[in-house]
Amino acid sequence: MAISQIIFPPFLKKNDLIGITCPAGFMPEEKLEDCVRTLQNDWGFKVRKGKTIGNQFHYFSGTDDQRLNDLQEMLDDPEVKAILFGRGGYGLSRIIDRINFKAFRRNPKWLIGFSDITLLHAHIHRHFGISTLHAPMGGAFRDGGYKNEYIQSLYNAIRGKKANYQSALHALNRKGKAKGQLIGGNLTMLAHICGTKSEMQTKNKILFIEDTSEYLYNIDRMMVQLKRSGALENLAGFIAGGFDSMKDTTIPFGKTVEEIIFDSLKEYDYPVCFGFPVSHEVANVALKIGGQYVLKVDTRMVRLTEK
Repeated sequence: MAISQIIFPPFLKKNDLIGITCPAGFMPEEKLEDCVRTLQNDWGFKVRKGKTIGNQFHYFSGTDDQRLNDLQEMLDDPEVKAILFGRGGYGLSRIIDRINFKAFRRNPKWLIGFSDITLLHAHIHRHFGISTLHAPMGGAFRDGGYKNEYIQSLYNAIRGKKANYQSALHALNRKGKAKGQLIGGNLTMLAHICGTKSEMQTKNKILFIEDTSEYLYNIDRMMVQLKRSGALENLAGFIAGGFDSMKDTTIPFGKTVEEIIFDSLKEYDYPVCFGFPVSHEVANVALKIGGQYVLKVDTRMVRLTEK
């Protein structure tokens, strides 16, 4: 189903309730202390921690049923105005087809996260046309992170401020100007959902990707997967974010991660930029999935502006 008109959940105001849950990997409760303090004391929101916070079932923050129920309660509760995910990891694909989105569609709320949460962004964008927020999660507030510009971009986004970001130049950038809905997220997850009912529809959209701790050959494999699926053919523009902690095999793959990505894009003519501040590292600006953006790439700067 093609969605052209995007629905934006209400932006947050003082004393609104933010729920925090972990639908994937385990997260110790103490790692959320800075996040909860910032949300309550500095930003003026109320906070409700879900049952999965501090809960552990092997790798996960609970059994499939526990993680599903915790997320479902927050999706269904009209008092919860936004859901901030504590962390990603792996696990949403195990429960995505059992989530009931009826109450969420009636009363949309901001869903905030990245990494494994890419699946939720993609699924909701495709089926419901409701904007979600690719942004830092609860763990990013730790170790003074709550003071940085990227956490501030999250605060600005949930309060309704439009984004205006700049990025450094890169030798492989391709000049041009693109307008369209912004979609994307973690490359591993985008490849993972190819051929499923959560797969993103990319035609005439600006696609962004990022990843962490992958082998270079696997980045190549995932880019080939996106290309073969047709996801790269008719884009308006392309943004490559951070690819930190990349690994190589004993026999080197022979290309940098940027060269691998560009090789999959070189036959197309839309603008491309590398090194944009969206990543698993500190540099991770808030981006509204489905929002209208303008990407401008030239010899002086790279700018992404929300319309």
